[in-house]
Amino acid sequence: MNMKLAFRNLFRNFRRTFAILLTVGLGAAALFSFQGFIKGVLGDYKETVIHAHNGHGQISMKGYRESVYEKPWEHWIDDPENLTQYLEDEEIVEHVFPRVSFEALLKHDKVSIAGHGEGVEAIKEAGFFHALNVDQGKQITTEEDGILLGKGLAKALHADIGDTVEILTRNVRGGAGKGKFVVTGIFNTGMVDFDGRMFRIQLAAAQSMLRTNSVENVAVALKDESNWTPLVEKLKHRFPQMETADYALIDKVYYQNSVDWLHSQYHIVQIIILSMVLLGIFNTISTSVLERKQEIGNLRANGESMFSVVRLIVFEGAFMGVIGCVAGIALSYIVFSFCLGDGILMPPGPGSTLPAYAQFEFTWKMVGLTSGLSIISSIVASTFAGMKVARMPIATALRSV
Repeated sequence: MNMKLAFRNLFRNFRRTFAILLTVGLGAAALFSFQGFIKGVLGDYKETVIHAHNGHGQISMKGYRESVYEKPWEHWIDDPENLTQYLEDEEIVEHVFPRVSFEALLKHDKVSIAGHGEGVEAIKEAGFFHALNVDQGKQITTEEDGILLGKGLAKALHADIGDTVEILTRNVRGGAGKGKFVVTGIFNTGMVDFDGRMFRIQLAAAQSMLRTNSVENVAVALKDESNWTPLVEKLKHRFPQMETADYALIDKVYYQNSVDWLHSQYHIVQIIILSMVLLGIFNTISTSVLERKQEIGNLRANGESMFSVVRLIVFEGAFMGVIGCVAGIALSYIVFSFCLGDGILMPPGPGSTLPAYAQFEFTWKMVGLTSGLSIISSIVASTFAGMKVARMPIATALRSV
């Protein structure tokens, strides 16, 4: 009976009910939209990290990733064929990318610039690492002497597509390793530091210059991201001398720290929005309850307890919380999924030079969290407002106009 009466009371004063629904709806829409924005930004950045740099994770010799060695090649993987064959036989693994990295001096015409190179199996990597964003030319595929330059590095060298760049490095025997390469493409990830020093050549060419058959690490692309933990457990038993690191750990400074920072920011915004919703509902419901003092007084005079009166008001608040949050979430989803389906164009972020479209991603978990917070806020506000009037003496309430 209380629930039925509470629901019917919503239609007694449409102006008051609309004001509360609007407050709850806007609060829910703001929370839901901001969650979707953060989810979308982090999702886009995660795809960039995975499909432009590290894959889903990397495998290297134990202790190598967090250590600095005078001769790092002495701590590389000596028998990469055994590891790569094992990974390729795993059903959960989609691609395997053995790599080496090295410092080198690049020369074009009279310009010499220091850079950081990667030797990669270009045919394999060209298909998966599509987020590298090749501005000019194309990625290396079958070109044995091809080189892919970062935009900043290419600009410093005054190098263009088809130009020949000479590379000079130190090989593992302490001698000089050198080679000449033709620029096939120039990439632009928007990360100034990365684009200003990175270049890629064929793995075989890099190993030839370095005089080694070892690889520094092996990057892994999975069929599903959730398969990373099972793969790590298998590798621990099969290759105990090696260690693994997923993309978040490898790119902790940018990706993982961004995740932690944005989640902390969301909690602050969440508190602010919920405080506004709570105060807005409390103020509106308090006003409506005060207008109904005589009605509440009659209920108390007819034998209804203070608890029954408060419960009736709380039911009203709960109904308005449910209706308001459903309307707010639905409106937010329609606007950002259909009206702004391509996302919102954002200016370049810190350390980047490229603007990007921020996509909004929504999940059922967000729906549940936003609904729960909105409904709880409505119930809490209604409880305080109801108790404020329910404690009023019956005689005082009956004399109210």
